[in-house]
Amino acid sequence: MARLFAEAVMTLHFAVLAFLLVGGYAAWRWRGVIYPHLAIGAWAILSLLVPVTCPLTTAEEYFRAQAGMPPLGTGFIDHYIDGVWYPESASTLVQLVLGSIVIISWVGFYAGHRAARRLSRC
Repeated sequence: MARLFAEAVMTLHFAVLAFLLVGGYAAWRWRGVIYPHLAIGAWAILSLLVPVTCPLTTAEEYFRAQAGMPPLGTGFIDHYIDGVWYPESASTLVQLVLGSIVIISWVGFYAGHRAARRLSRC
């Protein structure tokens, strides 16, 4: 059962990362989505600036230990993404590209929100 929970947490972690990437665009359609997206974006920025451990990584490590599985050894991204989906040497470039995608979504959300407010005044 612990292995199932470890895999569920891993899946949730991938879902959170996907939401980080596309959630700002979803907020263009569903405005309330912006609040959890901003929270996850703030956590992502914090984790890049300060060495903090993600609670999802902690949960996965716990369940992996309970299941007798080896620990990740590194963080979630280092274990499952860096060097797997792209070369580790491209990490900084990938972070910049993905960060730009998120920032563009926020700028688009803000611009759309301002335009909607202007239209509602007419």
